[in-house]
Amino acid sequence: MAVLVVADHDNQALRDTTLKTVAAAQGLSNEIDVLVLGQGADGAAQAAARIAGVRKVLLAEGEPLGRMIAEAVEAVVVPLMAGYDALLVPSTSAGKNFAPRVAAKLDVMQLSDVVQVVDASTFVRPIYAGNALETVRSSDAKKVITVRPTAFKAVAGEGGSATVERLSASAEAPGTRFVNEEMVVSDRPELGAAKIVVSGGRALGSAEEFRAVIEPLADKIGAAVGASRAAVDAGYAPNDYQVGQTGKVVAPDLYIAVGISGAIQHLAGMKDSKVIVAINKDADAPIFQVADYGWVADYKTAIPALMEELGKGGN
Repeated sequence: MAVLVVADHDNQALRDTTLKTVAAAQGLSNEIDVLVLGQGADGAAQAAARIAGVRKVLLAEGEPLGRMIAEAVEAVVVPLMAGYDALLVPSTSAGKNFAPRVAAKLDVMQLSDVVQVVDASTFVRPIYAGNALETVRSSDAKKVITVRPTAFKAVAGEGGSATVERLSASAEAPGTRFVNEEMVVSDRPELGAAKIVVSGGRALGSAEEFRAVIEPLADKIGAAVGASRAAVDAGYAPNDYQVGQTGKVVAPDLYIAVGISGAIQHLAGMKDSKVIVAINKDADAPIFQVADYGWVADYKTAIPALMEELGKGGN
């Protein structure tokens, strides 16, 4: 059984999600190839070639692929699938965008957010906002799978010696034109891969308060900044900060939730964190049911006290 993994990268380096998707692929087969799509992505291709257990790296480049436009990705991936039994994609915003198109073109059912590979046709995935797990079996000849990276342990990023093959496939995006993009530039860690995350909720009350409270704490401990959907919907934080079922799913070593009540939608995106610290003045808030450490206090007094202790080196 041959498996194709689509790499998640920034053209120079692979993201941790790629290594975790390869780990999921190993549950299916030892014949694993990695597809690197991008523009000027030789660095990412060479990094993929060093992944332990990878047989071959395929590199396809072009401006639409550099933007990960779904139509361009589908045009490259679908012909390649003639030689593969399964396609595995990290469950990122880009992966969720193009994987359904590939599945539709192949006329197969997509298996979404897989958290466990039982065998070549049986998989486990969360349902009901992560409150239950279902085991599904696919009889499709080819599998299209999006993988929840937080559920898998990353394979070694070094030790492999795969060859890199440059594809001459068309990278056009028929019917689609890139207009522009607005990117948030930050020195903080990327939310999806951060080891520490500090998230704020609706209790912060305003965008100004969110920045004044959450961002200094995050900068103090080298954390990424997250937010609940309620905070994002209220305009306190940008969309790319959202953690939850309809945002990003994270599983850092430490997750600090400030003023977040803990709605099911939010818990689905962070409850797999190794250590969860909740700060909320409502002792009955659902967030305390999943928290390892709970601090029943108003954030207006709790965060300054925490910052003072961190300033003393008490972290």
